[in-house]
Amino acid sequence: MATIGFEEKLWSAADKLRNNMDASEYKHVVLGLIFLKYVSDTFQEKWNELMELAPDFAEDRDAYMAEGVFWVPEDARWGYIAERAKQPEIGQIIDNALDKIEKENSTLKGVLPKNYSRPELDKRILGEIIDLFTNMDVGGSEAREKDVLGRVYEYFLGKFAENEGKGGGEFYTPKSVVTLMVEMIQPFKGYVYDPCCGSGGMFVQSLKFVEEHAGNKLDVSVYGQESNPTTWKLAKMNLAIRGIESNLGSKNADTFHEDLHPNLKADYILANPPFNDSDWGQPSLVDDPRWKFGLPPAGNANYAWLSHMIDKLGQNGKAAVVLANGSLSTNTSNEGEIRKNIVNADLVDAIVALPDKLFYTTGIPVSIWILNRNKKNKGQTLFIDGRKLGTMVNRRLRELIAEDIRKIADTYINWQNNENYEDVQGFCKSATIEEIQEQDYILTPGRYVGIEDEEDDGEPFEEKMERLTTSLAEQFKKSRELEEEIRKQLGGIGFEL
Repeated sequence: MATIGFEEKLWSAADKLRNNMDASEYKHVVLGLIFLKYVSDTFQEKWNELMELAPDFAEDRDAYMAEGVFWVPEDARWGYIAERAKQPEIGQIIDNALDKIEKENSTLKGVLPKNYSRPELDKRILGEIIDLFTNMDVGGSEAREKDVLGRVYEYFLGKFAENEGKGGGEFYTPKSVVTLMVEMIQPFKGYVYDPCCGSGGMFVQSLKFVEEHAGNKLDVSVYGQESNPTTWKLAKMNLAIRGIESNLGSKNADTFHEDLHPNLKADYILANPPFNDSDWGQPSLVDDPRWKFGLPPAGNANYAWLSHMIDKLGQNGKAAVVLANGSLSTNTSNEGEIRKNIVNADLVDAIVALPDKLFYTTGIPVSIWILNRNKKNKGQTLFIDGRKLGTMVNRRLRELIAEDIRKIADTYINWQNNENYEDVQGFCKSATIEEIQEQDYILTPGRYVGIEDEEDDGEPFEEKMERLTTSLAEQFKKSRELEEEIRKQLGGIGFEL
């Protein structure tokens, strides 16, 4: 959220138009229009190109589909819509446009929002939002190269998550956290899977990583699943506007009870499951073959998610999973036994403790589990304590900056490769399974890395203790005086302590 640029200016302009509309409702209005603008701009660029080179093919649907450009009927194009932005029936015009685009492009079936004509949506505001986006080029080749729409879409998702508070974070994992996970497991090639994919941010960052490191994004296949129907649609749109081919299943579905990718063995898994989900339907899944390390408790899904993801990993698969810190130490309801079995199976490659206030949903600190079926450092686990990292963006939200991400990711990669790695007191420690056993299989990084050495300030110990105890005595004296004054004031109005 620290990004300053045209995304923020556009958000400020769009947010002014929101008036009294709920953030959760406004989200779908705005994101649907951004998607429509992108589809239309991309189509229009190809149309202009064909009109110049081969006019007879300008309205040939196959000429567009062959290059992965969505076919847009004439009365669904942005120019047609923009000309009618001030008409009272603009809502119906947009609904019709989105409906026609869906019918012409099978991959978008059931994905686009089509409720712009509802009476409670102020058509004046709708027209002003259309005017705002009319001047934004998001689909041309230059705009696509700069990922203009992707940046706008991602920025808006983050702002909506922030505005919606607790409910908003369910569809959005902060970009800095996703970037760290991707940088650690480096999904260059193969199947990438997210069983609770939200709005698809893990996939977007994975493909960005591949492109930034001169890889080929065609070498990566994306598989995901999402239980919330509106979030599933957001993900489909988010990936479509970036040209990312994906298999998110034919519908939204609960991963535990209806696995849409039953035969998938993933090379990489990136996931941020709901924290401490207490109602995941365990009673009907007691005999599920996924629980190879023990039956996860009915009151918390953390270890159900871990067990599901381990089951999905291929023989060389790696996973980066965000979980609440309780997963590192709780021993109730079989969780400790499952954790012990996962550790003894030598599947835990690394644990990274993150600082608090990174998420919109909660201020609690969380951790990243790195699971690996083909560990280079057999019988060892790397513990990283990153709780002191991060920069406050505002009073309640923190962000990992590029230096933080590099520090953690490089530490893990160097440890993996046995190059330029050494334990650092208070930050990182490579521990054996025997050392973890001695800690009763508790995986809290602080237990292993210890406390960093404080710099010597040059003040002799005796002098420092005298100064501190004198100061403390003065504070105790002041406290007693304040207590006496409070008692006196209460007595004056007839109350005794």
